[in-house]
Amino acid sequence: MKRSTENSSNSYLQTNAVKEKLAQSDKILEKIMSTIDEPKIKSTHDVFFDLMSCILEQQIHYRSTKKSFQKMLDKAGLSTLTLDNFSQFEDQAFVGIKLSASKYETLSNVLSFFKTNNINWQLLTDEEVRLKLASIKGIGQWTIDMLLLYTLQRPNVFPCDDFHLKQIMVNLYNLNPNVKLKAQLLAIASHWGENKSLAVSYLLAWKTYNKGL
Repeated sequence: MKRSTENSSNSYLQTNAVKEKLAQSDKILEKIMSTIDEPKIKSTHDVFFDLMSCILEQQIHYRSTKKSFQKMLDKAGLSTLTLDNFSQFEDQAFVGIKLSASKYETLSNVLSFFKTNNINWQLLTDEEVRLKLASIKGIGQWTIDMLLLYTLQRPNVFPCDDFHLKQIMVNLYNLNPNVKLKAQLLAIASHWGENKSLAVSYLLAWKTYNKGL
């Protein structure tokens, strides 16, 4: 019992050390971190499920406001989506919904990939995850970043192509969006060291926080 308590304490101290280091690296983040609670995401850890949410909703379900993917699951009478029940999902959830040919093709590519590849994603490095997912035609960088950030909860992910993150950073850091914006974003993120995911989580949560004011 004592050992478990010590492990929990060590984890707590490590988390706070990371937060302190991040706050010291960026005054804007320091203000945000002193204002709002640390964002917490209860991940599914299910790459197939979360990948499908990105394709069908054009947004990962953790950040969805329309809840389109969840509504499709409800329509099909499913609590989750797997390879085994995808045919049921397709038969029932797609009724009355028009999907583009490219989206159908991407769904088909994902299904084929997961049918022929049994992967323990947690054992792969970030780069290995990127290479595996990028091999699926139709899966782009933003989607891969979302899976690394939310599904696999890797600590050093900076989705510089994310529309909302770019908006937030342009406003908070007073950036010029018309002059090499990506380079400006990467320059700021470079100060966050290997804790970019935590910084991104705070920035996205800050937008939600301000909406509620």
